[in-house]
Amino acid sequence: MSRKQHLAQGAGSSEFSRSDSGSGEFSRSNAGSYHARLRQKKHRGHVLRTVLIVLLLAVVGGGVAFAAWVYHIQSQLNDSAVVTDALRASLTERTAPQDPYYVLILGTDGRPGEDDYRADTIMLVRVDPANKHLTLLSIPRDTKVTYNGTVMKINAAHFYDGAAGMVDAVSQLCGVKISHYAEINFDGLSDITDAVGGVTVDVDEYMYDDVNFSDVVELQPGVQTLDGAHALFYTRCRKFANGDFTRMRHQRTFISALVKQILSSTDLVTLTNVVSTCAEYVTTDLSVTDAVSLAYEMSGIDVDTGVYAAYVPFKEYATIDGESYVVADDEKLAEMMKVIDSGGDPSTLNDGAYGSD
Repeated sequence: MSRKQHLAQGAGSSEFSRSDSGSGEFSRSNAGSYHARLRQKKHRGHVLRTVLIVLLLAVVGGGVAFAAWVYHIQSQLNDSAVVTDALRASLTERTAPQDPYYVLILGTDGRPGEDDYRADTIMLVRVDPANKHLTLLSIPRDTKVTYNGTVMKINAAHFYDGAAGMVDAVSQLCGVKISHYAEINFDGLSDITDAVGGVTVDVDEYMYDDVNFSDVVELQPGVQTLDGAHALFYTRCRKFANGDFTRMRHQRTFISALVKQILSSTDLVTLTNVVSTCAEYVTTDLSVTDAVSLAYEMSGIDVDTGVYAAYVPFKEYATIDGESYVVADDEKLAEMMKVIDSGGDPSTLNDGAYGSD
């Protein structure tokens, strides 16, 4: 029942009577949650008004320039070399705007203009707009799959069939339909981090690698704000006892912190700069309006309680025809996906030995 309907019932309603002060939406016991919801509504209203004012000023003050900017951003985001008809055919349309849906995010080692690059990081994200909740599931790039009848590492699907191949492979592995796709060039992560003014994370251990890195080669443990170069080292370094699993944990930690940084910003110049920078390094099927809508939907998310993170459970490492694989535990993964699909915390199903948060 809406607030208007409540008021229409009149002051004589039992919901407003003193004898019912211990229950009901407007009772003393629920006053805290009611005011919290009211503040949240005001926040969303403020965000929406800000967006509308900016759009109005853009149209009135420089409509042609604004339209050109949007077109430029759109053409960068929807790079036709990646966002193909095959990719769009592999994606499943969302049933309703507020229903949860899945997004496949790839971190690649490619550079602008390159056609040959690897899917270095694979993450399946469940987005729940109604409850302002995200669930991040990391998938080791060496995960063993059977794709088109051939045993291969899951990131090899990208080599054979590009983005569409990755969507199909991850969908088969996790048993869910995927609605959107995005690739993030990891070299661009440095610029995106700098565009938001740095990202604060709690580095959980001392990190050092002077073999694979030359700019930044170490990080001390502790809470610190990382600039672009240090963020790149933090998210790409894999010189740990458990290699990829610690790296995946660091990537989940960083992405959560980056989301918090972006959604908490109210500076329009900064946000515009972030959008422009992201467009240089992010390729997605999302339109500009889709991206703005997603940011609006998730504005106000509490990253500390509104983001779950886990990794695909696995049985063992295996060597097949000279190739090293991570073999997923299909039963545990199926159980985990049920938890994720219901909005629960999947990390409780990770054994803590690798990649735990």
